Amino acid sequence: MNTDVAPAIQLRDLVKTFPGRGEAVVRAVDGINLTINPGEIVAFLGPNGAGKTTTLDVILGLTEPTSGTVRVLGQAPRQAILAGRVSAVLQTGGLLRDVTVRETLRMIASTYAAHTPLDEVIDRAGLGPIVDRRVSKCSGGEQQRLRFALALLPDPDLLILDEPTAGMDVTARHEFWETMRADANSGRTVLFATHYLEEADSFADRIVLVAGGHLVADGTTAQIRSRTTGGRQLTARIPDDRWDLVRARLLEAPGVIDVTQRGDRLVVAASDSDAIALLLLTELGGTDLEVSAASLDRAFMALTADDRGSELSGIPHLPERNHAARELVR
Repeated sequence: MNTDVAPAIQLRDLVKTFPGRGEAVVRAVDGINLTINPGEIVAFLGPNGAGKTTTLDVILGLTEPTSGTVRVLGQAPRQAILAGRVSAVLQTGGLLRDVTVRETLRMIASTYAAHTPLDEVIDRAGLGPIVDRRVSKCSGGEQQRLRFALALLPDPDLLILDEPTAGMDVTARHEFWETMRADANSGRTVLFATHYLEEADSFADRIVLVAGGHLVADGTTAQIRSRTTGGRQLTARIPDDRWDLVRARLLEAPGVIDVTQRGDRLVVAASDSDAIALLLLTELGGTDLEVSAASLDRAFMALTADDRGSELSGIPHLPERNHAARELVR
């Protein structure tokens, strides 16, 4: 792979607008600044309509920005893609149903001047058991692994993944991310969008969170979690006849954000977990205490709460995406 020291992705004041209802203009992406360095695994997260897919489309050269600049590996997006330095695994994009997995790989590989050996790609994508199966007989997860294998053919410096493990079972997802980690360790950059927050939690070095077209958080998982009010969660067993008393007492305690019941356990979100743990175990008679960091789910909801009513869901489908996406594996 190329060892160019330029940032893998650099966005400066990126704006993308679309016509809205009447004379309105929808700002799908509204001034995003972002730099991703070579070798990073970055999770790109946001609620539906946040602008993340539009941003990926711009990075991949599938649509032009309204304003701002985009550089991919030091080049314009289309230049980097045509040079074979960028590949993508998208949810959309058709596969030929009546050919086998091996025939698909061989056919696409023939369009490159040089490519990764097919046996290596097959092994890395975990396609060995199905390599002679027709694509029409492959499950959704297996077809997604085939798309991943196609993306590996040019040995790209940058992989863009949009819901890469959709349809995969737990074992296949785990094996997929082991491959991604090995690739990043060798210098490849991975940017992925996912609705599986546990994937971002487990595999990303860094999380970039967008909402309403804006970048609202950027940091490690621990840093994103720390942005949440109520940095830790405590759970404990409380006798049924003490529930109302305990809940009232906890809500009066400094630093307590929320108190709920989950089955036979009390769940407390609090900024000072040590003080609340002591209160639960002594004065309130709690048992079987557990303390954990605030979940990424809670941080996600808190940081994007103000933008859930966004009108971005009204953005029209980009007709050029499916056509242009086919060139990403050529």
